[in-house]
Amino acid sequence: MVPSPLLVRLALLWVLAAVAASVWQEVNAAWTVVSALLGATVLGDLFLSTRRLRLEARRQLPASAPLYVWIDVRLHLSNLHRARVSCDAFDHHPPECTVEGLPRALAIPPGGWAEFNYRLRPSSRGDLGFGLLELRVHSPLTLWQRRVRLGEPSILRVYPNFAALTRYALFATDNRLSQMGVLQRRRRGEGLDFDQLREYREGDSQRKIDWKASQRLHKLISREYRDERDQQVVFLVDCGRRMRAKDDDCSHFDHALDATLLLAYVSLRQGDAVGLMTMSGQHLWLAPRKSHAMVNHILNQVYGLQPGLLTSDYHQAAVELSKRLKKRALVVLISNLRDEDDDTLLPALRLLQKRHLVLFASLRERALDETAAAAVEDFEGALTHGAAIEYRLRRDAAFRRLKQGHIVCVDVPPQRLALALVNQYLDVKRSGQL
Repeated sequence: MVPSPLLVRLALLWVLAAVAASVWQEVNAAWTVVSALLGATVLGDLFLSTRRLRLEARRQLPASAPLYVWIDVRLHLSNLHRARVSCDAFDHHPPECTVEGLPRALAIPPGGWAEFNYRLRPSSRGDLGFGLLELRVHSPLTLWQRRVRLGEPSILRVYPNFAALTRYALFATDNRLSQMGVLQRRRRGEGLDFDQLREYREGDSQRKIDWKASQRLHKLISREYRDERDQQVVFLVDCGRRMRAKDDDCSHFDHALDATLLLAYVSLRQGDAVGLMTMSGQHLWLAPRKSHAMVNHILNQVYGLQPGLLTSDYHQAAVELSKRLKKRALVVLISNLRDEDDDTLLPALRLLQKRHLVLFASLRERALDETAAAAVEDFEGALTHGAAIEYRLRRDAAFRRLKQGHIVCVDVPPQRLALALVNQYLDVKRSGQL
């Protein structure tokens, strides 16, 4: 129970009246009467505010929410008491969220209910926890406020938000696939993968005839097969400390997940199996599968992953992936290259390259390009500019060494990573390297 702002103002007025009564004795009697009435009123209102409340609260959340997108949260309050309840409602939302519309002043009639929506924008992925709903219930004369907590804790699942990216990325991808002929690129032959039924043609072998379909349609029907093309695309995603860097609202790790999900979707549409492994942090291994539900499976497994504080260990990751992945695959390693990585990264990529086709994707900090392009105005700016240029030259030299080892490399800002990976994947499909 806490005093309301009105009671605080009345107390200040009472103090001023006490000062006046000490100076002018003729108002002393009036001040005494007013003090007694005020005290009785305050105590009476306090007593009434301690009455038993019968309130119920319910929070309605969506099953999931995308990162950095506004959603509505609905709060429903029921008053089972026979008296009207006036209160200010506040929801203990996750600290990783921005909210609009809280607190909210409510007046709930006796035996009635009230509900309202407020807006919430999550800024972190994973399971975000809501606490109890808190009410500041006003006493009948609004001199006191009583704190009441209601409802149940809730969990909101926040997923990576790549919807804005896919609106144009998938459209551009479909256009390019059509131009390349990849969508229609099926080689029919004597493989074991069934493709379709068709009418019998002269020259078809008897083993290709589907006798059940022929009997049902009263004409010869042949089975047509296509060559087996169970190619695999496996993502190796760095969860080390360097992926915590940010160029905008999203971290490099968030952009890496967006790119992984988009390329997984495109790969599955092309009939390839998709798998994923994480490195230098929380360990996760998803064996390659062809199912169209694989994107949702990956999404449900990675939405709560966060980059840790460990240093990226490329060699250990390459050894472990080599043990798990026996069949040739396109291995997409997503990390953030530093010039000091050259001694450990290149041997790891060569180890993977013995059996697999390797695509190394590095996220380049936007601040590096901005610093190198900025005008030099003073000595400190010259030092910063020189350091940025030297760092970029060393980074470019590291990439040249990787390319000399016949390793496909992508070095782009985080915002362009998804499209760059899709384009590189389509180049690999067109070239037939996989």
